[in-house]
Amino acid sequence: MERLPVEVIGNILSRLGAARDVVIASATCRKWREAFRCHLRTLSFNSDDWPSYHTLTTSQLEILIIQTVFQTTGLQDLSILIEYVDEFSASMVIALLMYTRETLRRLCFNVRTTPNVNILEICGRQKLETLDIAHSSITGVEPNYQRFSRLRSLSLSDVSISALDLNRLLTACPKIENLDLINPEMAMSDTHVTVELSCPTLKSVYIEAMGLDKFILKVDSLERLHLKDCVLELFELVGKGTLKQFKIDDVTVIHLDIDEALENLEVLDISNFTIIGPKFCQMMSRSSKLRSLRLWDVLFDNEDEIVDLETIAVCFPMLSHLSLSYDLIDRALLCSLQGSSQLENVIAMELGWTMITELFSDWVEGLLKRSPNLRKLLIHGIISDAKTQEEYTMLANFTSSIVQLMRKYVHVDFQIYYE
Repeated sequence: MERLPVEVIGNILSRLGAARDVVIASATCRKWREAFRCHLRTLSFNSDDWPSYHTLTTSQLEILIIQTVFQTTGLQDLSILIEYVDEFSASMVIALLMYTRETLRRLCFNVRTTPNVNILEICGRQKLETLDIAHSSITGVEPNYQRFSRLRSLSLSDVSISALDLNRLLTACPKIENLDLINPEMAMSDTHVTVELSCPTLKSVYIEAMGLDKFILKVDSLERLHLKDCVLELFELVGKGTLKQFKIDDVTVIHLDIDEALENLEVLDISNFTIIGPKFCQMMSRSSKLRSLRLWDVLFDNEDEIVDLETIAVCFPMLSHLSLSYDLIDRALLCSLQGSSQLENVIAMELGWTMITELFSDWVEGLLKRSPNLRKLLIHGIISDAKTQEEYTMLANFTSSIVQLMRKYVHVDFQIYYE
């Protein structure tokens, strides 16, 4: 250990990350203390890392953070994620950012301040590559191109910002590739809430807990889009066909307009979603390069409608992973199994139910017959707590049917999970 260069020790301390662990390790000897002062690159104050954070008052915590950070000289990654603190003083946060801004490449900060601190103003024109802000307010963003010339990832959680300021912020980041918006408070001047975002460099967008009348996303290079827990009257994606992964999770949307963006889609993951009208299925059929399709707990506004295997086999010839879970009715089962096209490239399949019926084992067998190269089958079932005699009988019949299928399709690895 004595022969270790001080720079290597600095890298070791940086990998520890958590402030408490770093401080304890740096007390080993004078050489480690020097590494802490001169070569520490990463420091994290996270309330999940050390329970004793909860025993400190806000002022004690502020002093602890300031004293620790001010002993370093070249921090590149600083995280302050304290969940239980109501707010920090603005003077403490400003002092912290002013001291570290010239070397910081990544900043994560989730504590409210009084008054609000303009982090963008303090950290602009520096080396930041990743910025993660929570519980803050962003106003009056100047339309200044190249203000964040190195920023590639931006995450805003529980942040109040107008659509105009958000667009100006994206314009100020000419290299930005990743954008996360989590429960944003979009400041609007009228009751009709419409947001239009435009950014040619974005490759990944994650939107959670957003409620809008109209949301238009104009992105030329987008590859990954994830919508979660959103309520939207209209969502429109305007792009150049670069989208490869699209995920929808527990989203309510009446009008979904993404037609032109799906031609190169490879992964489509839809869960807890109601499909309204045939237009959605028509949009999906454009994705001839699809390799993974997941329709989990999906409802159709027309209860007799379903995505049939023939459509899946014909429209997605490159499909290798298929996941399906929805309630089956007699007519829907017959429709879903119609046709003779094979799922030639499907090697992994995941099937599930929310309410077991006698139709499920027939559906599983129909899928197995259409998948000659299947190697793995996962079945997820939900069993109610209050089991009736009918449910017991149905579950026993299902188990017996699956055992017979396992004997018939010995090349398939069956795995069954119950909740």
